[in-house]
Amino acid sequence: MIKSRSWLYACSVLATIGQLPVAPQAAAQSTAVPSGVFSPATVLPRPVPPYQGTLGVTPAESSKPHYPPPVVAPKGAPNVLLIMTDDVGFGTYSGFGGPVPTPVFDAVAANGLRYNRFHTTALCSPTRAALLTGRNHHSVGTGVIQELATGYPGYTSIIPKSAATIAEVLRQNGYATGWLGKNHNIPDWENSPAGPFDNWPSGLGFDYFFGFNGGETDQWAPALTENRNPVEPPANDPNYILDRDLADHAINWLRTVGTQAPDKPFFLYYAPGSGHAPHQAPKEWIAKFRGQFDQGWDKLREETFARQKKLGVIPADAKLTPRPPEIPAWDSLSPDAKKVAARLMEVYAATNAYSDHQIGRVIEELRAQGRLDNTIIIYIEGDNGASAEGGLNGSINQMAGLNGVPDTVANMINHLDEMGGPMSDEHYPAGFAWAMDTPFQWTKQVASHWGGTRNGMTISWPARIKAHGEIRSQFSHVIDIAPTLYEAIGIPQPTDVNGVKQKPIEGTSLVYSFNNAAAPDRHTTQYFEMFANRAIYQDGWVAATHPKRLPWVAVQPFDANAFTWELYHVAKDYSEAEDLAAKEPERLKKMQAAFLEEARKYNVLPLDPSTIARMQADQRPSAFAGRRDFTFYPGPRLPDPAFPEVKNKSFTLTATVDVPREGAEGVLVTEGGRFGGWGLVMYKSKPSFIYKFFNFPGQSVRLDSQVPLAPGKHAIVVDFKYDGGGFGKGGVFTLKADGKDLAQGRIEHTVPGWFSTEGVSIGSDTGTPVDEDYKVPFPFSGTLERIDLHLDIPAGRTRSSPD
Repeated sequence: MIKSRSWLYACSVLATIGQLPVAPQAAAQSTAVPSGVFSPATVLPRPVPPYQGTLGVTPAESSKPHYPPPVVAPKGAPNVLLIMTDDVGFGTYSGFGGPVPTPVFDAVAANGLRYNRFHTTALCSPTRAALLTGRNHHSVGTGVIQELATGYPGYTSIIPKSAATIAEVLRQNGYATGWLGKNHNIPDWENSPAGPFDNWPSGLGFDYFFGFNGGETDQWAPALTENRNPVEPPANDPNYILDRDLADHAINWLRTVGTQAPDKPFFLYYAPGSGHAPHQAPKEWIAKFRGQFDQGWDKLREETFARQKKLGVIPADAKLTPRPPEIPAWDSLSPDAKKVAARLMEVYAATNAYSDHQIGRVIEELRAQGRLDNTIIIYIEGDNGASAEGGLNGSINQMAGLNGVPDTVANMINHLDEMGGPMSDEHYPAGFAWAMDTPFQWTKQVASHWGGTRNGMTISWPARIKAHGEIRSQFSHVIDIAPTLYEAIGIPQPTDVNGVKQKPIEGTSLVYSFNNAAAPDRHTTQYFEMFANRAIYQDGWVAATHPKRLPWVAVQPFDANAFTWELYHVAKDYSEAEDLAAKEPERLKKMQAAFLEEARKYNVLPLDPSTIARMQADQRPSAFAGRRDFTFYPGPRLPDPAFPEVKNKSFTLTATVDVPREGAEGVLVTEGGRFGGWGLVMYKSKPSFIYKFFNFPGQSVRLDSQVPLAPGKHAIVVDFKYDGGGFGKGGVFTLKADGKDLAQGRIEHTVPGWFSTEGVSIGSDTGTPVDEDYKVPFPFSGTLERIDLHLDIPAGRTRSSPD
């Protein structure tokens, strides 16, 4: 009754107010919001301007309200659509002579420019950090991917506040900012529901983010995040695929921003991860490529090379570099190996073609909104060269290869029809990756040669770039994108952002090349380094180390000083085909010294060739460091860094459950999924534990209780005794309940580095199942009170490194 009276009283008061006359001052307030005028500023945010109204004792006595003017972009400022695809080499897309038809990429080129001497860093996170900041990757702490970070200045994986991103600068200059797709730039230990979130997209200047955190995700069952929150793909869509979902979200974001603020320009960073393994695409798209790669990688290189010359994207005198001896000749393969390799390449081609199609939907939305003419579209064909990480055979479980466990043709030949679908996690062979980098040597990870670092790029801006379909051959690098945008938009490069003095931009604007094909290069020196493999470009010459670390071999101990050097005159030798080191030793010596000077300047040192050793999460900061005991509760999916590292050590896991009278079943806890991981599951009140050494036949262990648990509370325990002696060793699992042994089993090998990118699920399963006997999410139907985890770490150790 009291609530009803209060509600009625509030209504009567509002009705009375509605009958009162409006004071003149109130009417004046509606006209007190000023229109914004762009003001150039090198210090961001701009200081709040002084109050420009007047203040009387009361509003009626000479008072005049005034709001601070809004921050607006320069008059006529262009929109920006910045597209970067993943693991796509120079010779992949049709616009650069490749075998994959990409009509949208080609249309952007036909409506603008193609850059055929554009470069990246040879690896995902470093290229993306350099792209977003305009600084070299080591300058912004990203010398390698986030998962291999170390405590040296160039390798922390932390983008410093002294290197504000394009998004942060544009946001503070009147832009709406959005990020769709791959985010591989959160420090590994900050990829957690507890944050901190300074290095998440929202802390890097982006108003909106939808995509995935990490190097990759499954297209059919992605681990998604919206802003800061984990979200799951719709469970009721049997045709769901991430690439289409990203385009849908991008279109919705453009419509929302366009409706709410039609005069506000946008910056949209669109980064699909689909060119990166796992390669997955709709069946009908894969079918389009049936039989198109049966000729193999050697012949494909020749075909692509011929198309590149016909298109004019490489010089007429360019040479096709030979196949490295580490990659087998196509004709040397067995018939089964050829079938597997060709099928994997068909899937890769379909994946890229489908991704290009979805990008086309986003661009078509801009056309429909009438915004395309004044939109700068920068479409970059990959963040590094094509990836050879699938090994010499390829793989239907590419995560195994990253852990140093190669797949076999005998295993894959029985799964041809599954490739590209939800039951496969594939990666094509290194030979086809080499072909996708035509005409250059080597592939992704190899920073010394153009096969790892040269990527095709197209730029269109109909309002300002009048050339259509022309080629630009000025030397350029991913760090040139930020200064290009600042100059094109008319925004000064800031000296201070959010109270932090800014590092100088290290890239060079490309605006000078937009309408002048003959303009001389302005970016004349550039170093390259990844895993101690290195090079330096100077005024048309390149000095480069010969790769010792092969991209498809996970563990390769060697001395960073034990490289041999090569020398190329790339002003005349476009593809680095003729090594001049023996002919010009003095020039080589000077360029080696120049590399070292650049390395000291940009935080490249120390040169570290290691991978598996740096892969261990225990080597980086963590809220779990030095702790042995942890408790977790049911909730949303956790990324792997938000769960203690159970690899390479003994541990005890306990699930405290309450089984109802009718019994219970469902997932208690899983990490990873069908392609590698472990899970504690209950079937008809019977606990089961599954450990998958990837999904290779006969190399996993499953423990099943033969007796159902009675109704009531129980403590279900998984105890693992690790053999010790290094990474990936075996051990013995014991499944218990209430102190009684239920089952025991031995496994000869465990996963040494990464299970997958699916993360940890508690109380139900997300992503892919760890056991095909259930379908996700398979929530536990009883009560799961908590999961307790004890790590067997020797006393005094501050890091749970391998025994």
